[in-house]
Amino acid sequence: MAIDCPYTGIVNYRQVALSFAQDFQEAGGSVLTNFEVEDIEMAKESPSRSEDGMKYPIIIRNTKGEEVRCQYVVTCAGLYSDRISELSGCNPNPRIVPFRGDYLILKPEKRYLVKGNIYPVPDSRFPFLGVHFTPRMDGSIWLGPNAVLAFKREGYRPFDFSARDIMDTIIKSGLIKLVFQNFSYGVNEMYKACFLSATVKHLQKFIPEITVTDILRGPAGVRAQALDRDGNLIEDFVFDGGVGDIGNRILHVRNAPSPAATSSLAISGMIVDEVQQRFKL
Repeated sequence: MAIDCPYTGIVNYRQVALSFAQDFQEAGGSVLTNFEVEDIEMAKESPSRSEDGMKYPIIIRNTKGEEVRCQYVVTCAGLYSDRISELSGCNPNPRIVPFRGDYLILKPEKRYLVKGNIYPVPDSRFPFLGVHFTPRMDGSIWLGPNAVLAFKREGYRPFDFSARDIMDTIIKSGLIKLVFQNFSYGVNEMYKACFLSATVKHLQKFIPEITVTDILRGPAGVRAQALDRDGNLIEDFVFDGGVGDIGNRILHVRNAPSPAATSSLAISGMIVDEVQQRFKL
């Protein structure tokens, strides 16, 4: 049995993101890349003023010593949302635990087998969608992703490793409790990541004609999964600010549940409402 949804569409999300950036710039905004934030603090001297007299009391400083001054701050830092929020005095929890999702690619000669998006019924215990079939704008077909622990926050390859990131994950988050609570699920995901035949066996439930020789290993993504100290996966929005004067001028979006890309415009409206309420704008 299946549910047919003929109106499901696909987009090039890189193009969507670039369009958002263009809209922002046309509205007078600036986009700074390669700006790794190291500190967020209130100005110790009298806040600088622009020509219109507006105060800019917050200083955002990067690892190169460059500064940006602003009146209010909204952060949506994804894989680093917990660390960025701590800069303004927020509670370290929930912690971000990175989960890598590996994709497989269907060989071109077998693309005819997939005529649209095919999704399994998700396991309601987890925020992961399960392995699914995704046609892309260039005509390729992606199969996946799985969900395995990444050993680095930006660990897009299986052997990417960061001692700081993995120690944070093991010691400071509720990962150990999560593992014990869902041991069989985790082992199964790791097994499928290592052996293509295991993933193919799952894919054959939907398209029996697919074989191991029809697929290639593809790219991977990393999911920023928020996790509390008790090992519970956070599946709702988490907004935070901080303490003191700076906490009254910052909004940290610490968690935005999937599907964040699909729902990006609706989520942005929700964030704007939160900004107006918190900053009394």
